[in-house]
Amino acid sequence: MDIFLLFSGFLLAILGIIGAFLPVLPGPITSWFGLLLLYLTSVIPMNWTILSITLAVAVIIWIIDYFIPAMGTKKFGGTRYGVVGTMVGLIVGLFFFPPLGIIIGPFLGAFLGEMIQNSKEPKKALKAAFGSFIGFLTSTFLKFIAAVVFLGLYISIFWEYKNTFFTF
Repeated sequence: MDIFLLFSGFLLAILGIIGAFLPVLPGPITSWFGLLLLYLTSVIPMNWTILSITLAVAVIIWIIDYFIPAMGTKKFGGTRYGVVGTMVGLIVGLFFFPPLGIIIGPFLGAFLGEMIQNSKEPKKALKAAFGSFIGFLTSTFLKFIAAVVFLGLYISIFWEYKNTFFTF
């Protein structure tokens, strides 16, 4: 059972990194569940301090993830159409134009969303799209860093106890 928890936890930690780029998957929270599975093995002693702190960080990042793109869009004069366009552009770019679609898709989506809202001012739409894009990049970077740190913790903790996992 420990080997199953070990590999499942590792897969969740990796999936958390992928989730940092996908808007439908909460990256840091998914990585945190990987840490939790590691601690649920009989080999690793439970450390409530690490689990509590990392859970708090994951939840805080998950909450502010909803505000950062909107703040970037509003700061640059955008509307909700720009935020929605950013998410739609990310999904379209991710599936149809990988890997550059992750970067170009949100920007084009925000621009098109703003043009739908106010087609008479392309300069304003471009400025708002830039703000939405900056907010998206900030949010994604924050989630990515947290997920990578959680994976690093996972590997570090596993490495400390690696000999006890594979003794027969």
